[in-house]
Amino acid sequence: MSTKNKILDAAEVLFADKGFNGTSLREITSQAEVNLAAVNYHFGSKKELIKAVMSRYMNELAPRLESALAALCKTEVKPSLIGVFSAFIEPLLHLNSFKDNGTSTFLQLLGRGYTDSQGFLRWFLTTQYPGVFANFTEAVHKAYPELSAEEMFWRLHFTMGTIVFTMSSSDALIDIALNDFDRQVDIAGVIKQVIPYVAAGVAAPAFPQNNDKTSQARAENAHQPAQLSRRRETGRECCIGINTAAKTRKLLNRQESANK
Repeated sequence: MSTKNKILDAAEVLFADKGFNGTSLREITSQAEVNLAAVNYHFGSKKELIKAVMSRYMNELAPRLESALAALCKTEVKPSLIGVFSAFIEPLLHLNSFKDNGTSTFLQLLGRGYTDSQGFLRWFLTTQYPGVFANFTEAVHKAYPELSAEEMFWRLHFTMGTIVFTMSSSDALIDIALNDFDRQVDIAGVIKQVIPYVAAGVAAPAFPQNNDKTSQARAENAHQPAQLSRRRETGRECCIGINTAAKTRKLLNRQESANK
């Protein structure tokens, strides 16, 4: 095995187990049995190593997931939200054929990207693999066109939180299923349990509004081009994180003001 792959293999195990913030480069080099100079030579920094670890999985996942979501977007039949979220199952489980326990490892790493506040990683994923996020938000809109951009923001944000929490504690959930309910559940079972829940959450009726005209206007605007564009941006913001998105917006606003 090459030195580069030894570093990547050691890093992904430690990152998934201890988190990005909780893992030092010295721990990685010790696990990989290489010197620190090798990490600097192949990756340059810890951030670049984190990106490389995630890219190995995303390069396998993204083409399949983007294709599955694109098929839903192109179909003449209105998809269900369960159908939209179910499009993730096969691409995610494919990672097990890519690497042993690949699905679980990837989802743990993805969860770490949020719980460890790795804003640069979320930004990297959404800019490096934009087709996945664009197709996902378009598929959600096709399944639930009445959802406004604002409502989509909240619901996809809550969905992301649910998935990150579930996947970061998937090992514990599997143990509880066995010990409390005598059910043998693997990572595929966990994914299939969470999909109906998040789909129902996205499809839930909106909280009653005091002003019926506001609700009517929101429904009428649901199909406008500006709303569709905002939805795509909303989906991306949910994935990169609120703080990162807010900082980016402030920067863009300052740039626009300076250009006026």
